[in-house]
Amino acid sequence: MALTKSYLKDLTYQINGAAIVVHKFLGPGLLESIYHKCLKKELDSRGISFTSELLVPINFKGLDVDTNLRCDLFIENCIVLELKTVDDFAPIHQAQLLTYMKLLEAPKGILYNFNSVNLYKEGQMTLVNEYFRNLED
Repeated sequence: MALTKSYLKDLTYQINGAAIVVHKFLGPGLLESIYHKCLKKELDSRGISFTSELLVPINFKGLDVDTNLRCDLFIENCIVLELKTVDDFAPIHQAQLLTYMKLLEAPKGILYNFNSVNLYKEGQMTLVNEYFRNLED
């Protein structure tokens, strides 16, 4: 399947649905690692492919740098997911997601804060970058 804005929109809808199911079942207040494990199970059950704890490559001036930098989930090699359990999103969370998207050449990223009362309204943030803008509809 060709990577298009429409494909990413549909995939985002499926991912949001999976995250909402996990959040509704568990509620807020647990460790990030618990939501991570449950979200992996839910994504698996929906047939959505992903890599968990993907090592994010860093190439600095032509040299590979071992940083042990990991993104939480890389969905179908095109959407970066970062999971949080914080009071509120901070600018550093957005910066982290945008950097992972750039390094992985991913057009879209989603932040989830499972410590929110309503995951969809206040606990979710979707970001896009120049890779997204260059995609066909």
